[in-house]
Amino acid sequence: MRPVPPGWGPLPRPSWSYYPPPPGPRRPELGGVTVLVLLTVLALLAAPYAHKLRGVVEASAGAMPTIRLPQLPQLPQPPAVPDRRPSTRAGRAVAYALAQRGKPYRWAAEGPAAFDCSGLTWASWQAVGVSIPRTAAGQLAGLPRVRGWLQPGDLVIYASRGPSGRHVAMVVGRGRMVEALGRGIPVRVTSIRAGWLGAVRPGAGR
Repeated sequence: MRPVPPGWGPLPRPSWSYYPPPPGPRRPELGGVTVLVLLTVLALLAAPYAHKLRGVVEASAGAMPTIRLPQLPQLPQPPAVPDRRPSTRAGRAVAYALAQRGKPYRWAAEGPAAFDCSGLTWASWQAVGVSIPRTAAGQLAGLPRVRGWLQPGDLVIYASRGPSGRHVAMVVGRGRMVEALGRGIPVRVTSIRAGWLGAVRPGAGR
């Protein structure tokens, strides 16, 4: 037996903890084709029972009691917006008056070349077959008063310094009117002025 060189000890005895454990059995991996085959087989096996299961579900649903929801109180309807659209005749009367814009003012004239204030309103309504008094004072006294919103075709009457003491204009839209105001001022469209004495509606129930 050879002597062991100095510093060398006996070789360590191998222990089982030094070596890794042997690998266990590998689990088989399922490929995509295998999964597809399994799903197809399961679908074929369950097909005969699908119709019966559907019938059971429908029968159960039919046996359930009907649930009735409580009726909610009806909310009040909002108030109707007033209809300010002109009627057929009023619209045509307005169109006639607007067509006279730019024509000169002349006392007692009622068209077609010139107008005074009541001659313009008289001729406009006369053109659509509605007869009204000829003067502004007569229109205020003889036509139905407007109750509520002004509508196109309505007449608004003002106090005036002219010979008749009255001036009249025709409403043509929201806040606008057409008038033959006085000498040197042609027929024009302007804003409705405050302070009118009254408003009347020719052809009421148009």
